[in-house]
Amino acid sequence: MEYRRYQPDMSFTEFGHPVFDSDFHLYEGPDAFTRYLPAGYEGLVRLAEIDGRTKMLIRNKVSNYIPNPTFEVVAEPGSAAEYFAKRNVEGKSYREIVRPMRAIPEFTDRDARLALMDRMHIQSIINFPTLASLLEVSFMDDPVGTQVLIHAFNQWLHDEWGFDHQGRIFTTPVINLAITDGAVAELEWALERGAKTVLVRPGPVAGFRGPRSPFLPESDPFWARIEEAGIPVMMHASNSGYQRHANEWSGADLEMRPFEQNLFATVSQAYRPIMDTVISAVCHGMLARFPGVRIASIENGGVWMRRVVEDLQDGFGKMPHLFAEHPLDSIRRAVYVAPYWEEPLQPLIDTIGLDHILFNSDWPHPEGIADPVEYAVFAQDELGLPEADVARVMGGNMYELMGV
Repeated sequence: MEYRRYQPDMSFTEFGHPVFDSDFHLYEGPDAFTRYLPAGYEGLVRLAEIDGRTKMLIRNKVSNYIPNPTFEVVAEPGSAAEYFAKRNVEGKSYREIVRPMRAIPEFTDRDARLALMDRMHIQSIINFPTLASLLEVSFMDDPVGTQVLIHAFNQWLHDEWGFDHQGRIFTTPVINLAITDGAVAELEWALERGAKTVLVRPGPVAGFRGPRSPFLPESDPFWARIEEAGIPVMMHASNSGYQRHANEWSGADLEMRPFEQNLFATVSQAYRPIMDTVISAVCHGMLARFPGVRIASIENGGVWMRRVVEDLQDGFGKMPHLFAEHPLDSIRRAVYVAPYWEEPLQPLIDTIGLDHILFNSDWPHPEGIADPVEYAVFAQDELGLPEADVARVMGGNMYELMGV
């Protein structure tokens, strides 16, 4: 694949079939978490000047999860692609690799984004937040506060982007399952405003008795409503709280920083949150209790799926009586995966089937693809997929999953 420096007016690759990108991102505005915060919650999440730089403060503690939370200067789209393709032969740091650029309207404005999509030859996108992924992990001891903060953010998100903009930009309201009634109420609020999908963070949720899986029977009213609504749930890579495990091994007290090089944390935790999340959905029986639920794993890669299937089959061979159905039936019916662009596809096709594989570019993040449709050429020329199969991956599967 050729990597070119992104320019807003560049000539983008064309593909002769509809393209539905399952992973675009927006950059949040400075009041994204505060515009609708109710009285009594002011100051829990805010931006502040620290030593001459604007920083995100969570409970008055500086977070460096995103180095520049104003997003006035960001990493250029696709500028770290070679790094994530495991071609960092010079051993450069992440900061040495990415190229900074001034933010452009396409990052923050839905109409500018639509015009860009036209130039990119992309018909539809799922549109995810960026900075919001640090919220839930910071309030694992406060289920009520978590849902209050999430609702305030969702109100901002609806103001700025809407949840279904012209049938092409499907922005994901965040749903937190710490309190089931609150999750159902938030889902109803989002559905009333046109949401065609929602975002649920991979990992345990806050609970009054400590963290727990979102797939236990106590959360069934939420999953029942998801099944009734007929919308898929997106599980995008996030801060799932797994940094604590790496900290225990390393004797450290570090915050997860996705754009910094931490050897042990990166290697040991790369796929663990999504693996545990999918295994929980199967082993705790949610996918069997609600066979109409569909879950899409986004920006978590796909090489882990074979290991998940192997582990589930091993468990089924030993304890079939504890499964509500054969785990492969759950996986191949309910789980869709958007692999990293640099991964081989055939092992994933063999594991879950071609019809459950989604295309994602992660635009405009630096680890993604600067020219998203370029992946169609890569899939045909480098991965050897026939054109009909590429068309399924590039858009057909996503249109069927979304029902739009």
